[in-house]
Amino acid sequence: MSINAEVTKTGSESTLSVIRKFSRRVQGTGLVKNSRKNRYYERTKSKTVQKKRALKLLKRRADFKQLVKEGKVAEKPERRGPYSREPQQQSQAPARFGESTPIAR
Repeated sequence: MSINAEVTKTGSESTLSVIRKFSRRVQGTGLVKNSRKNRYYERTKSKTVQKKRALKLLKRRADFKQLVKEGKVAEKPERRGPYSREPQQQSQAPARFGESTPIAR
């Protein structure tokens, strides 16, 4: 299987920008990521091991939820990703009267 990443120089585009464009295109194909992943052989986990790991994770989550309910652990705030739709709240106190006016002498 071969993947071609071809880039052509357009107009007065600099050589450095063409190289950047090429490296982005190669990253998009996932070729570098796969080659680094396949650098060392990693044996696939058996179904028994996968199931045990999944059960352990579920138990750990359930225990944490129980501790949160009991109030023994503070609940972590939800992580906000770059694509969250909620508007960010700005915690700025309202300006007091006269603070924004320039002082004249």
